[in-house]
Amino acid sequence: MSAAFPHWHAHVDGWLLIGLIEVAYLWALRRERARRGPGADPPASRRQVAAFSAGVAVLWLASDWPVHDLAEGYLYSVHMVQHLLFTLVAAALLLVGTPAWMARRILGVGRGRAPDGTTRRLTVVRGLSRPVAGLIQFNLVLVLSHWPAVVEATVRYHPLHFVAHAVLLVSAVLMWVPVLSPLPEVARARPPTQMLYLFLQTVVPTVPASFLTFGARPLYRIYETLPRLWGFSALDDQQVAGLIMKVGAGFYLWVVIAAIFFRWYAREERQAAHPDDAPGDDGDVLLWEDVEAELRQLGGKA
Repeated sequence: MSAAFPHWHAHVDGWLLIGLIEVAYLWALRRERARRGPGADPPASRRQVAAFSAGVAVLWLASDWPVHDLAEGYLYSVHMVQHLLFTLVAAALLLVGTPAWMARRILGVGRGRAPDGTTRRLTVVRGLSRPVAGLIQFNLVLVLSHWPAVVEATVRYHPLHFVAHAVLLVSAVLMWVPVLSPLPEVARARPPTQMLYLFLQTVVPTVPASFLTFGARPLYRIYETLPRLWGFSALDDQQVAGLIMKVGAGFYLWVVIAAIFFRWYAREERQAAHPDDAPGDDGDVLLWEDVEAELRQLGGKA
């Protein structure tokens, strides 16, 4: 059956939750600025504030009309886009926008009982965000989130859908830590390891994406019962979702890999030209503008 595009309606619960995240972030910056006093370094750079706010905006985009409505009531392909916005875009931006002092307070660093100030939260984050653990935990959550029983349950029960999105987001933040960690206590991987790590992140999703793209019948029966848009059958919708998962997410991660490579290469060239200079840590930093620059470069070549 064909259906009309969903009409706009307010998602007040989503607005309140996402707005609270932004307000809490800005309030924490204000408190830290007051604590440091006049003349001190700002608690976060403009780039960090912009990145965090952009991450919150992506959360809002993925949680509000029309993405939320299409994902839950019409198209699994939009459900896939929603998940990629949470895991690949919002999670990375939120991590880029979190200053080190804020991350330490979230993890309780320096307030633990251990002599070195470690806490259980820091220990857990260290363990789950190491490259091998990060690869396993994120892809395990990814595969489970596409399991037919899980998909059908999250579509039927809104609170469960919220919990699933929260788990995906936390898992994705941990996945990005080896590349974007703001803390020396949870060190980033070296650039070659980062590139291999992200390459492997493009390989594992091939399995569920293949089931979606090449399946002979819909995996998710609930989407067969939902109204159809634009003449898409449930099987067409599923195949598009598989392509988005494999091609769209893969391209995105390859752009990040390319940005890491060119930044690392430039750092090595500078060190070769000036061997007496003390190496800085900027070569290990993947800032969001590197990805943007790489996208612009790719667009120019096209």
